[in-house]
Amino acid sequence: MTVTATTDTPGGSDAQKLQRPVYLDCNATTPVEPAVMEEIVRWTVEEFGNAGSRTHHYGQAAKNRVNAARADIASVVDACADEVVFTSGATESNNLAILGLASHGVRTGRLHIVSTQIEHKSVLGPLDELSRRGFDVTLIRPTPGGWVDPDEVQAALRADTLLVSTMAVNNETGVVQPIAEIADALKEHEAFFHVDAAQAFGKIIAPLRLKRIDLMSISGHKIYGPKGIGALMTRRRRFSRLPLEPLQYGGGQERGLRPGTLPVALIAGFGLAASLALQNHEQRAAKCAAIKREALASLLPLGIGINGDPDRTIEHTINFSVPGVDSEAAIVALKNLAAVSNGSACTSQSYEPSHVLVAAGLPSEQIEGALRMSWSHLTVVDDWTAIAETLGRLARP
Repeated sequence: MTVTATTDTPGGSDAQKLQRPVYLDCNATTPVEPAVMEEIVRWTVEEFGNAGSRTHHYGQAAKNRVNAARADIASVVDACADEVVFTSGATESNNLAILGLASHGVRTGRLHIVSTQIEHKSVLGPLDELSRRGFDVTLIRPTPGGWVDPDEVQAALRADTLLVSTMAVNNETGVVQPIAEIADALKEHEAFFHVDAAQAFGKIIAPLRLKRIDLMSISGHKIYGPKGIGALMTRRRRFSRLPLEPLQYGGGQERGLRPGTLPVALIAGFGLAASLALQNHEQRAAKCAAIKREALASLLPLGIGINGDPDRTIEHTINFSVPGVDSEAAIVALKNLAAVSNGSACTSQSYEPSHVLVAAGLPSEQIEGALRMSWSHLTVVDDWTAIAETLGRLARP
């Protein structure tokens, strides 16, 4: 079983590369597209200027490249270039979106927030902090299929609701959330709408272009770009900027919302990755769907239970449980064949049951056996049979 060249470690021998397990953890991070890597190297080695240096060619070239990347990222979600604020990734973007509205909420007496029980920890953490500060946070429970009912979101709204925050695609199950329906439920309400699009940006296009979405968190390394770079889309309302306040101070970059020297090389790679994602999303989805069909053809005979409504799951993810098989034992058994996970990479060190699957009300045995496999258009799986046979041996007494 082999992986594509893009997932090989530079400098390794051909024999070592061929022996590596196939990478099936793309929801944690993706390999970098070769063209994106070339762009990063160019803007690291050749064009290394500071985008804030306006007095010479190097700085101006860097500024121009940043502006071009900003426009490319904005075009994916039909936003204006100056509505894109660069951050270190979706975690920082989520924090800026949620905590950055806190002062406005206090000033206006709007101290209620609606979110869901299946959000990423980088959303639940800031919400816990606001709860500590006196905000009232309502967390909607998902359906057994892993998606949130828009009617429940609407029913939770109050006159003092400041913010509704939902993810677009769940990072553990791959279940696509009904963003369009939630946006429609909010059309008569003044609450700000934040979408954590880390797993959806560049993969699901139309729902993320809805003008009702005020804030959107994006991560570069989920779309075959570099780690350490992301963005927060901050869409204007009635031609006015959102009342966000920074979490850091000391510089005027990014309209004062995120001070610090811009990482031009990472932004250049992020911009190209976004452009390629928009250009190629249909072909990539088709490739991922074909891999999913192959995976299910081998795994379904094991009697697996799919965790998450299969009709609402994105093409590049399967979260499943094999009856009688513990996920940790499965991961160890598969380690020479495939790199897989049993949940979010951000909480994988804690060995706690998945809060996403617990919220969906799944049986404890099914939760303890849950495995997540996620791939990309760059993934090559020679034979799913070996993976299925390994899991099948664990299932037999």
